[in-house]
Amino acid sequence: MQVLNEKKRHMLLNIKAIEDVYRKMSSGVDAARKLLNRPLTLTEKILYGHLYDPDPDKPLERGIDYVNFLPDRVAMQDATAQMAMLQFMTAGRKATAVPATVHCDHLILAKTGVRKDLADSLLQNEEVFSFLQTVSAKYGIGFWKPGAGIIHQVIFENYAFPGAMMIGTDSHTPNAGGLGMVAIGVGGADAVDVMSGMPFELKMPKILGVELTGKLSGWASAKDVILKLSGILTVKGGTGLIIEYFGEGAKTISCTGKGTICNMGAEVGATCSFFAYDDKMKAYMNMTGRSEVAALATQNAGLLNPDPEVLKDPATFYDQYIKLDLSEIEPYINGPYSPDVAHPISSFSAFVREKGYPEKLEVGLIGSCTNSSYEDISRAASIAKQAKAKQLMARSEIIITPGSEQIRFTCERDGLLKLFTDIGGIIMANACGPCIGQWARNMDNPARKNSILNSYNRNFAKRNDGNESTHSFIASPEIVMAMTLAGNLLFNPLKDKLINEAGQEVILDEPIGVELPPKGFDVEDPGYLAPPQNSDEITIRIKDGSQRLQLLEPFAPWDGKDITGMRLLIKAKGKCTTDHISMAGPWLRFRGHLDNISDNLLMGAINFFNEKSNTIKNADTGEYGEVSKTARYYKSKRIPTMIVGDENYGEGSSREHAAMEPRHLGVRVVLAKSFARIHETNLKKQGMLALTFSNPNDYNKILEDDTFDLLGLTTIAPGKSLLLKIHHADGSSNEIMLSHSYSKHQIHWFKEGSALNYMKKIS
Repeated sequence: MQVLNEKKRHMLLNIKAIEDVYRKMSSGVDAARKLLNRPLTLTEKILYGHLYDPDPDKPLERGIDYVNFLPDRVAMQDATAQMAMLQFMTAGRKATAVPATVHCDHLILAKTGVRKDLADSLLQNEEVFSFLQTVSAKYGIGFWKPGAGIIHQVIFENYAFPGAMMIGTDSHTPNAGGLGMVAIGVGGADAVDVMSGMPFELKMPKILGVELTGKLSGWASAKDVILKLSGILTVKGGTGLIIEYFGEGAKTISCTGKGTICNMGAEVGATCSFFAYDDKMKAYMNMTGRSEVAALATQNAGLLNPDPEVLKDPATFYDQYIKLDLSEIEPYINGPYSPDVAHPISSFSAFVREKGYPEKLEVGLIGSCTNSSYEDISRAASIAKQAKAKQLMARSEIIITPGSEQIRFTCERDGLLKLFTDIGGIIMANACGPCIGQWARNMDNPARKNSILNSYNRNFAKRNDGNESTHSFIASPEIVMAMTLAGNLLFNPLKDKLINEAGQEVILDEPIGVELPPKGFDVEDPGYLAPPQNSDEITIRIKDGSQRLQLLEPFAPWDGKDITGMRLLIKAKGKCTTDHISMAGPWLRFRGHLDNISDNLLMGAINFFNEKSNTIKNADTGEYGEVSKTARYYKSKRIPTMIVGDENYGEGSSREHAAMEPRHLGVRVVLAKSFARIHETNLKKQGMLALTFSNPNDYNKILEDDTFDLLGLTTIAPGKSLLLKIHHADGSSNEIMLSHSYSKHQIHWFKEGSALNYMKKIS
């Protein structure tokens, strides 16, 4: 392996391959015009330009047809790459069929600061990092070392380009949409399929067109656009949709600002989000060593924008259409507990008082994959600079996580990081850190109700520090920075004054940001290891008896019978995200060991019957215990089990462990009112039955001591309902109808036990 330097940066992207992408896309657009006989949205241009079968015989119906695509790239982060690569090792392939990368960003614990935290992480996770490095080298995959940066920022700086299609094993993969890329978050099994040369299957998305007019000014930033939109759409309003941004206002937003907006599209459930190609993208690619790519994109600008007729009459061509005037947007603060609880800053203090949330702001956190660009840090740093000049001291802790080593190095060179440390800020490693629960927070009493404010993307209960008592709110980096100077959530930096160390009243000036560093980006060691030309001699490292890594055994195929005598494992009440199903934080260390990580199964879910977490009834013994232990009991007795969920079950991260764990512990069916897209697909990929109530009110018919028979599996077919017989403990019974979204192809996954089993059977 060899370390990347600036002279070798061009090796990361193959210009001929990009030319081929545009050539294929052009051909696909021509075919789509004839097929649809109308102008095309940009979404349609990219999707039809990436069909696995380039010659469909009929228009692909949005929201109905399952379609096979051929992505240009696969990206994986260390927490999900472990399971993805363990699956890929069983696929029998010598090398990945498409360019792929692994990024080590999730396993670094934020505790004291960048140097010690990174050193400790390398020591504690050496076994996993060694496995990922050797397995990457073995299969021709680029490897980004711990400390190189967060996957989405590194992709943005090095690989993303307009019109491309990428899948990534992280729900915030759509960050690359800021560079005009259709980038979709998936589970590891989808990545394995594509790396094995198989198509990526997706239900043809509907399209939400968002037209932006006007221009942001003052304290308003790109982050506020998506915070406002999250409030409009809610956490499931984007499900089944691609969000396509366009308009004169879009052209005024920086390239990384566009990335922020696309990143948080995951918070409304969107398949992905992206912007049309413009001069902001061109400037960013030129600055990051991709001038050849920028030139190609400019030559193909017509392919990389909606047709003019679409722009003139967007409501006709998009399934949904929203128009936002950027000049009217004010800063937002969203939360707590859900990223769609949106409040403009002008009314936020009243909201905090009304709800009785802790007014004291204890920690402000700046960074994550969502807001860690040079522009983001420069806007927050301009507030930190004012603090020193106006004799203000931060009254909250300040934590900064740069998005990549290139960002950190450049910001340090330009003096931006010193502006934070001068007022007490702590610079953490270039990693996810507190955003995903990798934060060793020092608290006097973890049970004490408290408030924190971050520029991240998610704020579910326990998400950042594992403490249910923490109220986590989301805002832009500059709002976070300003609020830490007050140390209070009631402060409005747009109009309120602060008392400085000299006892004087001062008011903060508007933030000043710099889109791109005036001296250009710089870095000494970006942290990249290229795969060797010959990998025959490479041995993949997994220690005997490892508690971190475990080779996978194939899941058993379906026995060909209906499922009878099922017991209820848990009926989850309310929001049940993948964080609730398979927690991150300290559990990340077991992401490569299926049996060990299964001990966290649904430990965060709220049991409908006692409103407690991780306490469910064992119907055989009558005792209450942990979800995983109860599941292991049923599995040992060969008793099939079922999970019942509420609305948008599986919202949040793409982690497929949330599907693999119940499969491993004997769960046969997950029944919910509705599913988040990625989790539903992950369940299907692992051979599970992901079913929905045909009548959502039937959720109320499920009782704690019920026994279930699922009938109709022998004739399961697309669009055909199944019957669930519910036998109650008092001798009464109910029959309810269940729906599913399985395609003919996906039914094979169920019958063979998993998508991977089916792929091996037909290959």
